Amino acid sequence: MRAALAEKGIDVHWLGMATYGTPYDAQWRPEFSYGSLVETPNGASERDQAEALVEALEEGEFDGIFINVLSDRIQTNIARYLPDKFLRIMIVHNITAGTYSAANAIKNHVHATVGVSDRIRSDLVRKLGFPADRTFAIPHAASAPTMRQFRREPNPADTLRVIFLGRIEDASKGVFWLPEIFAHLPQSIHLTVAGDGPDLESLKSKMATRQRQTTFLGAVHPEAVFDLLLRHDILVMPSRFEGFGLTITEAMSAGCIPVVSRIRGVTDTIVDDGTNGFLFTIGNVREAAQIIGQIHSSRKTAQWMSDAARHKANSTFTIGNMAERYDDVIRHVTAHRPAIALPLKMRDWSMPKGLRSGLRTFVPRPVKNWLRMMRERI
Repeated sequence: MRAALAEKGIDVHWLGMATYGTPYDAQWRPEFSYGSLVETPNGASERDQAEALVEALEEGEFDGIFINVLSDRIQTNIARYLPDKFLRIMIVHNITAGTYSAANAIKNHVHATVGVSDRIRSDLVRKLGFPADRTFAIPHAASAPTMRQFRREPNPADTLRVIFLGRIEDASKGVFWLPEIFAHLPQSIHLTVAGDGPDLESLKSKMATRQRQTTFLGAVHPEAVFDLLLRHDILVMPSRFEGFGLTITEAMSAGCIPVVSRIRGVTDTIVDDGTNGFLFTIGNVREAAQIIGQIHSSRKTAQWMSDAARHKANSTFTIGNMAERYDDVIRHVTAHRPAIALPLKMRDWSMPKGLRSGLRTFVPRPVKNWLRMMRERI
């Protein structure tokens, strides 16, 4: 989106935070030409880090800031302390109670809010009282395959290639349902697990009886994602909750058919069930397996659905569409800048309740998982 907004006269840079000498993966080195790290000494207080961030924003002569809620507590809370001259647009990426609490904690200190799905915008306006005229829904864009050679890898006879792509974590992504789904599928259907996360080793253990049917790739660089998806027929995503589901649009842009859990206002706004992908009830492993089996049994259906998925992604979830909508929001709030709460004094730095750990931190994971599943099913 950086390049697309540059065409509209909007120059976007990123700012991250780290302690002095923090190592980073060399594969990210090209990104440093588009942004920089704000470094502080090890042990620096939150207020010291916040002051360094404000100083970097002022030295960089930035006009405004995108605040990605809960990407970092300090960077989220900085909205309450920024000088008046900075335009502030908050971006909310998830539908969890913790994310909403954090967004609510700073809502009076931002000029506009963007939810990455219709569900998020609806929840913020209806449940948390966000102003409807300053709260927007802008879905993520798929990568731009038109700039790459599009050629799907031919599928070996009688096999089906399924991929899970994302963070290997059960609480949100539902990865421990994968072994149960594949227990209902023949060995000719192969699963690739691409990604890393806290539940990777546990998932490997649970898939141990299906080693010949499963490949674990580990973390995949973003530049390699599109070509990887071209080599697979189905994306399976058994998530309990998502803010949007960028992986779905990436898969669709590569002609990889999404088979994903139905999350109201999120996945059902991306996938047209039965037309360019399939939706299944959260946690219903037999339904997910049945859908995958049906695709396996009808290559002709799989082909036209693959084509439909690619058409939907490349006509709807494009970088151009996304940039156009962000441009509209930026120009709207710049021309009609709303009054917001006065900035707080940096000397009084504190974390509001919504950015502190609450009682939900102590709820056992299995209970949380059950509650999340039932909430979405209802």
